[in-house]
Amino acid sequence: MNDNEQLIQHFYTSFQRKDIQAMQDCYAADATFSDPAFTNLNAAEVRSMWAMLLKSGKDMRIEFKNIKGNEGGATAEWDAWYTFSATGNKVHNSIKASFLIENGKIVKHTDHFNFYRWSRQSLGLTGVLLGWTSFLRNKVSITAKKKLKSFMLGKA
Repeated sequence: MNDNEQLIQHFYTSFQRKDIQAMQDCYAADATFSDPAFTNLNAAEVRSMWAMLLKSGKDMRIEFKNIKGNEGGATAEWDAWYTFSATGNKVHNSIKASFLIENGKIVKHTDHFNFYRWSRQSLGLTGVLLGWTSFLRNKVSITAKKKLKSFMLGKA
């Protein structure tokens, strides 16, 4: 296992243990993160996002596999099972992650998942009817960012 694979292994093992600090320590000071819900986060936001998700996701469980590293980064696949707090619906999300790694730290983390599949599970009928639209994707992203900002200000 190369150094980049070890870093990502440590990141997801820390995630499984809900060790927020260990996850946050995997990121560089200028790291960025993006996925369909949380777009273009800076380092402070990504660190807070993981803290928020782990603190609010009481029943969250993850599994990871297929970590592959190279000189500049790594990729991985992971699955999350949790209850979506806004609706109480059970979600199983399958994610493909890519990482740009420099000096032993994650500088860019991008998660890809099927937004329509996620929205059908998390939002029920609304997701079935509108999950394929940019309208719903933008609304979810705006709501997620607002929730993150409130969490960062200690209001969540």
